[in-house]
Amino acid sequence: MKDSTKLFDQLRRLATEQRNPRSRSIDLLPVRRILGIINREDMTVPRAVRRELPSIARAVEAVVRALRQGGRLFYVGAGTSGRLGVLDASECPPTFGTDPGMIQAIIAGGKNAVFRSMEGVEDRYAEGMRQIRRHRVSRKDVVCGIAASFRTPFVAGAVREAKRRGATTLFITTNPKSVLRNASFADIRRSIDVPVCIEVGPEVIMGSTRMKAGTAQKMALNMITTASMIRLGKVYENMMVDLQMKSRKLEERAKRIVMLASGAGYAEAEAALKTAGGKAKTAIVALQLGISAEAAEKRLRKANGFIRKASGKRR
Repeated sequence: MKDSTKLFDQLRRLATEQRNPRSRSIDLLPVRRILGIINREDMTVPRAVRRELPSIARAVEAVVRALRQGGRLFYVGAGTSGRLGVLDASECPPTFGTDPGMIQAIIAGGKNAVFRSMEGVEDRYAEGMRQIRRHRVSRKDVVCGIAASFRTPFVAGAVREAKRRGATTLFITTNPKSVLRNASFADIRRSIDVPVCIEVGPEVIMGSTRMKAGTAQKMALNMITTASMIRLGKVYENMMVDLQMKSRKLEERAKRIVMLASGAGYAEAEAALKTAGGKAKTAIVALQLGISAEAAEKRLRKANGFIRKASGKRR
């Protein structure tokens, strides 16, 4: 009974668990007006994300620092939050050419929970801790908890264990930082190095955090990995130059990127990519400087993978 009362008290304090006054009559409205309310509420999310840009910047700096030193980024979540972590982590290898082990996602309930709701698994605090131990998280790594509320036990357990092991801890939530100051959230507060608190307010449907909260979390994850990859030299101008050519679409995209970056024609870009073993960066530097793929590779290694530095082009 005491635990239930504590949980009830925690939930009633969360902004995402409040009733939204703008949607109280939504069950009486025609479809177009229902959609209008949802759309207007969704438009508030980017503004909420913008207010947290300083915290997101701190998160990016922590991730870049860890990845440069051979560390890893782990997302940890349950339900919608966990699936968003899986989505972001799985997109990094094809987009940025990262090793699959560099950015990983841990979801409560494992792989089956990605495709089918397994709500009870979010309550397993000890399992969250166990997953961090199983992945051998260390002080070199960053662990990012994702939870609309601060209290999801699986996520809280993982973040607490990660902190104990010396990892840098991030936490993406959609409730205000003031919630953390409440005594009932003291344990998780002490475990978080960088809280990212995107205050989206009450959902259109009370507590349905797959809506505005999920959108906000997705936006934050996009920012964290994209900005980190830019800082690691995996983007040239605004092009993904470390993409992996594992489909016909990506092959043609790589050719176009090489053409845009070097001024080469289609056939020349195709030949340069073939000579470079499918590496767009190498092909670009080779074409920009009129050198061999081997020489371009050497320059890129010296430049830590940054095309501008490798080719001497500052603009």
